[in-house]
Amino acid sequence: MVELETIIKNRAGIHARPSALIAQTSIKFASRIYLEKAGNRINAKSIMGIITLAASFGAKIKIIADGPDEQQAAVALKTLFESGFNEELG
Repeated sequence: MVELETIIKNRAGIHARPSALIAQTSIKFASRIYLEKAGNRINAKSIMGIITLAASFGAKIKIIADGPDEQQAAVALKTLFESGFNEELG
């Protein structure tokens, strides 16, 4: 199991477009992938689950991946978060 922490860097936080990007990235991997915010853990392959996190600018997110490609999955998601989803950064 791999756990990485990141912070929401785009001003708008996690809304529909970033949620779709996260889910699209996650489904490329065989591993189980979760996002956790303030003890609330959701499946990163579910757009609706991601939206329910209500993660705003500056929120701390834990990326948890468990499976055969866990390291690659966690790094891919962290990279996506670090890019700010190609939106305006704070």
